[in-house]
Amino acid sequence: MRLFNTLAHREEEFQPLDGKTVRMYVCGPTVYDHLHIGNLRPIIVFDALRKYMERFKGWRVDYVQNITDVDDKLIDRSRETGEAVDSLARRFTRAYFDLLERLGVAAPTASPRATEHIPQMVALIQTLVDKGYAYERKGDVYFRVAASADYGKLSGRRREDQEAGSRVAASQDKEDPLDFVLWKRAKPGEPKWPSPWGEGRPGWHTECVVLSRLYLGEPLDIHAGGNDLIFPHHENEIAQAEAATGAPFFRFFVHNGMLNFGGEKMSKSLGNFAFAYEVLDRFGAETVRYFYLSRHYRKPLDYSQEGLEESSRALGRVWTLIDEVQAELGAAATGEPGPAGRDFLDLLPGFRARYVAEMDADLNTAGAIAAIQELVAEANRFRSEARGADRLALREAIALTRELGFPLGLFQERGREEKGREDDLIRLLVDLRAELRAKREFALADSIRDRLAALGIELKDTAQGTIWT
Repeated sequence: MRLFNTLAHREEEFQPLDGKTVRMYVCGPTVYDHLHIGNLRPIIVFDALRKYMERFKGWRVDYVQNITDVDDKLIDRSRETGEAVDSLARRFTRAYFDLLERLGVAAPTASPRATEHIPQMVALIQTLVDKGYAYERKGDVYFRVAASADYGKLSGRRREDQEAGSRVAASQDKEDPLDFVLWKRAKPGEPKWPSPWGEGRPGWHTECVVLSRLYLGEPLDIHAGGNDLIFPHHENEIAQAEAATGAPFFRFFVHNGMLNFGGEKMSKSLGNFAFAYEVLDRFGAETVRYFYLSRHYRKPLDYSQEGLEESSRALGRVWTLIDEVQAELGAAATGEPGPAGRDFLDLLPGFRARYVAEMDADLNTAGAIAAIQELVAEANRFRSEARGADRLALREAIALTRELGFPLGLFQERGREEKGREDDLIRLLVDLRAELRAKREFALADSIRDRLAALGIELKDTAQGTIWT
């Protein structure tokens, strides 16, 4: 298997260093709000990578994802709402794990909270101070970037061209504008913990260094996240970890591209986002997963309702084959396929081999989905021609479709898409009723409204059109 290693700036062959266990760390959420739809991309992409490695490569994956439950964003939201930081963090942590379950994402091997590991972070910072890589100013502690000879090796930025990162506030107390904070002294009303430099809290970059090493041990194989984390977050992680230990940090850094909306990166600060749970309510988990995985993970992806609707239709074509074959053959059908059926079965290993080749080629899920769709097209062609016992060969095609869909989170549970499809049917009836009203066919329009009401669906006619609940 080959993966694009951001640290090497090229694709490289990947094998777990011990030959059997992949030690993988994926940056987790800052739990101050519900996730938006752009936040789902790394969750879905690296869940697919993990499941593929486990199911098709035979490796065990130790998958650690942190929970940032103290941060400037949490403190700011607490001030806005009056809800305590720890209460906010607990509430949105629960919402996050509910979202993972809805998406069919495998639970992390460990989900350590930042606030549960403050002493270990203090110990790392003290090591950096003792080694001359960090210094204290008025209760804040900064990393001395000039002491790191290869700072910038991940992002490829030359030090002289770098500016302080978005999360590194400028300060007159710094020796260098590029120095970043390891420990922040507490301001009135903020969460705080004891340290040799006074009460405060650790910086964001320190958290991931401590938690990855603590929960994964050695060797560290893959560090993953969105490409917006390359600089400064992951760059600053590498600087701290390698300064403290004198040894390389992770072997591979793997980054997904951004989700764009209207040509811009989707983000809450820009206001161009949709909450993930809202999109899941409408389209269902498989449609959302198909939408993300139908494009290569390193390429930018444009979010659109049209794209999700097309993904839903593409899924529907596969589910139609699965449902109809299962209904036609039933559980009781037995026997062996004839010559035509055996010829069809001989084609199936080729589809599996192509799928594996695509997934091994830097996790090309788009190519893998194309292989599945071609398998389905061939199964539909055979189904239209096959007769008698030959049709039993279709069971193997359905089983292979499900096997190949497993790492992608597709074609596993029929019920996952039902909610989105029910909503589509309701909207279809609402649109039909509007057309009838425009034609003044009020009796039939009222019948649609009344029959929907009997099912618990209420229509409200407004100046902007009909809405339903």
